[in-house]
Formats: sequence, C-alpha cells, structure tokens
Amino acid sequence: MSSPFSYSGKLYLLPTTLGDNEPLEVLPATVQHQVERLDIFIAENEKTARRAIKKLVPGKSQPSLQFFILNKHTDPAEVSGFLEACKTGKDIGLLSEAGCPGVADPGAEVVKIAHREGIQVVPMVGPSSILLAMMASGMNGQNFAFNGYLPIDKAARKGEIKNLEKISHEKNQAQSFIETPYRNNKMLEDLTQVLHPGTPICIACDLTLPTEFIVTKTAADWRKTKVDLHKRPTIFILQKDY
Repeated sequence: MSSPFSYSGKLYLLPTTLGDNEPLEVLPATVQHQVERLDIFIAENEKTARRAIKKLVPGKSQPSLQFFILNKHTDPAEVSGFLEACKTGKDIGLLSEAGCPGVADPGAEVVKIAHREGIQVVPMVGPSSILLAMMASGMNGQNFAFNGYLPIDKAARKGEIKNLEKISHEKNQAQSFIETPYRNNKMLEDLTQVLHPGTPICIACDLTLPTEFIVTKTAADWRKTKVDLHKRPTIFILQKDY
C-alpha cells in the first residue's frame, strides 16, 4: 500500500505543561523522547519554548535549535514556509504555550497547511485544560462546545451568556469558555447574575497544578461562595439541564 503522504518529514504536535510543574508529572516519556531528537520547532514565543524544552530535556544543546514564531504578529504568507524542512525529510515539532497545540491555539493554522501539503501530522498525548475540565465537571461529556473568549463589552457578554444557557438547554450541550485571567472574578460575577439560579456552573482552575480547584455548583450557590480566580487560568462550563 502506497503512503498517503507526499513527504517523509512529519509534524509532531508537542503538548506542554499547563503551569510551572515538573513536565514528567503530566507529560508521557514519548513527548520527552521526541523533543530530545528534534531540532526545528514552531512556537508562539522562542524564549518560553526554549525554557520548556530545557526543562523537559535539560541536556539538550540549545544553540543548534531553529525556531519559527507563530503568533498574532506573524505574516500569514510566511506560515507555509515553516514546513519546508518536512519536504526534505526532517521532522518538526509544534509547541503550544500551554497544553495541546492546535486546540485554542494558533498552531491550528500550521496543521491545516500540513494536511494540504501532504505532510503527516502526529499528535502527542498531553494535558488539555478543556478536556480535563469537562471530565471533572459532571456535565455532558458526549455533547459539549468550547466557545473561546466571550465578548468584552458588558452588554454583549451578558447577552452571550444567556444565549449559551439557552443553547445548553435546547441541545443538552455543555458550554465551555475562557476569560483573560485578570477578569475571571468579574466573569463569575456576571454568570451568577445572568444565569437562572438553578443552572450549574463548573469552575476548573489551575488544572494539573498543586492549587487545582474544580467545583460545580448552581449559580445561586456560587453567589454565596467566596473564591478568588484572579490571574489563575480557568475554564468555565455551564449547562442548564432541566
């Protein structure tokens, strides 16, 4: 059977930790092995990528590493060129800033190009804050949506919260989303004010870290609960299930 891929070089999707914990506490040894053998990486930030690589493989030589930077400042016309090494038989690693590449992450654009160019994409096992939060929420893990960031405008945000509550009830679908960490407390306040008092809300904070906090309560109960989510990476999930 002939290979469905046009080139021998592969694009490895390399997960990273969700915070400042020891990599091998949450990453399998297979990720460490791939990072050890790769010399070309695509990342959002070279400094943090080098730090993640050094922590995972302390003895790896850093001067010889090559980085392509993919973030909001990257010219879209340059992105396809990041994968040229794969066409010469070399493997490339795509690193996320936290968690899994391609999920709530700009790396999805590189993966799309890899498929278009006939380059094999190899996802590696690692922590996904979205999936970990869903697993622990007690909400519908067979039908859920991740909505990214909600609107910043106060009226628009409250309107979207009501809309997500309506969709969750109509489709029996859990609705997850995130907020800029310094606005987390305000988001929780808005949720408790806008949602029906009986609507469950899951707060999944600092996932995989020693300070991990995952609790599901109704909006009414959250109004009576004191919790500080300021600057702590958090996934919010709601589902009106009645």
